[in-house]
Amino acid sequence: MSTPEQDEVRYEVADAVATITLNAPDRMNTISRTMLDALTACLVRANEDAAVRCVILTGAGRAFCAGLDVRAMTEGRDTGILSGTMRPTLDLRNTPPTVLHAMDKPVICAVNGGAAGYGMDLAIGCDIRLMAQSAKLAAAFCKRGVLPESGSTWLLPRMIGWSRASQLIFTGRTLGAAECVDWGLASEVIPDAELMTRARALAAEIAANAPLAVQAAKRMMRSGWNETFPDHVHHVYLQLLPLAKSEDAKEGMRAFAEKRAPKFEGR
Repeated sequence: MSTPEQDEVRYEVADAVATITLNAPDRMNTISRTMLDALTACLVRANEDAAVRCVILTGAGRAFCAGLDVRAMTEGRDTGILSGTMRPTLDLRNTPPTVLHAMDKPVICAVNGGAAGYGMDLAIGCDIRLMAQSAKLAAAFCKRGVLPESGSTWLLPRMIGWSRASQLIFTGRTLGAAECVDWGLASEVIPDAELMTRARALAAEIAANAPLAVQAAKRMMRSGWNETFPDHVHHVYLQLLPLAKSEDAKEGMRAFAEKRAPKFEGR
């Protein structure tokens, strides 16, 4: 028998790719406390599993995530950010946005429908966003009397610049899929029925590369946001030294010389 946590978030692994699916389509995958904890656990699980080389995060049904489960919170059925029981000393280190940011494994967000509020922050926290044609990002925070609480005030200015980040957050506007690509918030717009096929193909392309190198590259890209260029290139060099001695690096060089596809083992 499945648990409530397993019911609200599905976790599957195939061909070195973990697919994490928000699974409450009847409420448009709004985030309950149960889902929040389950999502954190799934992200940690994927990051710690040596067999996983890439992660896909998506939603079941017609929405990716319509934000926090405000109805449950206002009715007292769930405790969270908008409830009277919110703890002023809440430890946010073990919540999805901070876990996403710290993950070494690449995360593709297959945005299958609306991503509003907390759902938008989840999507923004992933490394790559693929948008279904019907998908939208809605920065509705200031329209609800709150602010983006889960990462986008830090991420958006770095991703799209101060002016566009300000315009998006202060107006609370909604961007369609094509606008997201135009603004630099997503990589591709995919027909709805083809979204997961494209996401799996991209994940497979990433998973075919040397996993230690991919994960080191992700770490360096993130750390580079807070470093000077001279400090960063030295940091990168220190990451390169152990990689150059790895079996994967040797296999990559042999495969290139032998004009064949490499077979990486993550060691």
